[in-house]
Amino acid sequence: MIRHALIFWITMVLAVLGVIDDVMFNHFARLVSLIVPILVFGVILGLYKYSASRYTKKPKVKVKPSARTMEKVAAAKRPQSAGKRKRYPFQVIEGSKGKNDDQQPKYH
Repeated sequence: MIRHALIFWITMVLAVLGVIDDVMFNHFARLVSLIVPILVFGVILGLYKYSASRYTKKPKVKVKPSARTMEKVAAAKRPQSAGKRKRYPFQVIEGSKGKNDDQQPKYH
């Protein structure tokens, strides 16, 4: 992509130098012959930029989000407070072996 930009700018600089050379040494003789290509380029650019498809009305299709999606959006909007504990549908059940502090690793 950088290579294409470099080629573009080198071409533009050479084109500007060519136009300046024509104006300085040929006193606008060849510049008059450039009017038709410039006008054609301008018309094509104008048609491209302001195409008719931009102004035609396209029906916008509205998609109704599902209830599940709306629940996710509503949950994301709700502020979550740090002080409340969440309720989970499970709980830890203590084992029957009993705890032995000597058996636990020191990094726990």
